[in-house]
Amino acid sequence: MIDLTGKVALVTGGSRGIGRACAIRLAEAGADIVLNYVTSRGQADQTAEEIAALGRKVAVIRADISEEDDVHSMLDFVGETFGKLDILVSNAASGGFRPLLSATARNFEAAMNTNVRALLYLLQASVPLLEKSDGRAKVIGISSHGSHTALPFYGLIGTSKAALESLARHFALELGDRGINVNIVQAGLVATDSTRLLPAADEMFAGSRMKSMVGERDLEAYDVANAVLFMASPLSDLVQGQTLIIDGGAAIHI
Repeated sequence: MIDLTGKVALVTGGSRGIGRACAIRLAEAGADIVLNYVTSRGQADQTAEEIAALGRKVAVIRADISEEDDVHSMLDFVGETFGKLDILVSNAASGGFRPLLSATARNFEAAMNTNVRALLYLLQASVPLLEKSDGRAKVIGISSHGSHTALPFYGLIGTSKAALESLARHFALELGDRGINVNIVQAGLVATDSTRLLPAADEMFAGSRMKSMVGERDLEAYDVANAVLFMASPLSDLVQGQTLIIDGGAAIHI
């Protein structure tokens, strides 16, 4: 059993979907949680109540992780409140579903700022706290199949996820000898509030189900959270700069 007792984890975009599942799963393993949100305060509070019911310390903090000042303020709070950071899950994402031909500069910047630049800001601000971790600190970015597969209306998000995976590898190179692991968990198609809005979502979910090689079980947010739990634990100390794909095998064949 993975035991994260005494660890402090920051989960961005932790109020719902995969972020919420990650925050609860890490708390179930014993970690105290800093739960970041930007718009969904009610859902963040509900998630925090579930974490507190597990007997964990939990702090809810609003911050737009695409804004450098917000990120620094959030990490200042973590330092003042907890004194260290052991686990950072960079999950918050945005971008909108639209054809690339109709994408504007503002659309592109929004996707890149939230999905890629945020990890840059988060690590620049959190390294001093991560270096205070007992054992190796763990940074996990959440990516998706769109980083390597063309999906309808997903061009901006997919491009940003590919950049996120590259950024993580380069951070691993810079931070590995400083006691910090940086990896990616790449999720297949999971039913969330966001993915349900994808054009032709029903057909995409049906296609993913047909390509899965684990029977009729659908990929759920908690499956992704379990992979994040592994990456956050000492079991992954020798996993560095990698992308772990959680999709039931759907991506390996046509």
